[in-house]
Amino acid sequence: MPLIEMREVRKTYTVGDQEIRALDGVTLDINAGEYVSIIGPSGSGKSTMMQILGCLDNVTSGTVLLDGVNVSKAGNDELSRIRNEKIGFVFQTFNLLPRLNILENVELPMIYSNVSRKERRERALRAIESVGLSNRLKNRPSQLSGGQSQRVAIARALVNEPKIILADEPTGALDTQTGEAILQLFRELYRKGHTVALVTHDPDIAAETPRRIELRDGKLVDSAHSHYVRFRNQASASPETKS
Repeated sequence: MPLIEMREVRKTYTVGDQEIRALDGVTLDINAGEYVSIIGPSGSGKSTMMQILGCLDNVTSGTVLLDGVNVSKAGNDELSRIRNEKIGFVFQTFNLLPRLNILENVELPMIYSNVSRKERRERALRAIESVGLSNRLKNRPSQLSGGQSQRVAIARALVNEPKIILADEPTGALDTQTGEAILQLFRELYRKGHTVALVTHDPDIAAETPRRIELRDGKLVDSAHSHYVRFRNQASASPETKS
């Protein structure tokens, strides 16, 4: 069963006397363990799709199932629980709380899940270690580089062991070299079996994901797997055998 099922999803907004169709009849499946990019020009509907996949917005019509749950019919309390338990978010602007140190920022999602203090600490330390920042636990966001801040955001996204990680232009605020290091982290998450959906306007970033979902004018125009074999082979190759 797919992790995410979208069926004839429409999202419309009314601006004055004009109706804007942000999504116009999108039908799509994303399976567990996939690494996909959602791509399209400005106004294509990719950000709206991100909002709906992340249970941050409701559909106008159609159905969305996440891990078997019909989130298109869920109330606000249920959506909040689903977001906290099943979705990890990574944003372009990091969204770290400036008054909290790195460890506290990563622990934060678990507070709303009623996780014990001891378990919060243990899970946060593991997540921070997985992104290579164990030596920065007591630093605050203002003491970190952009790349380090994004690593903290990824650790925070992972800490509740979500079903899917949604990343919205996660390299958009970073220089090329730092952005590549962040993309490498996403590749590693994919190789470990995580489901990752990455929203981007950059075709070069989209080209390296095993699957590309392209939107234009709110419609799905492509859901290609043309890069799957190349990427999967690279993912499974040992460092010594890669060119």
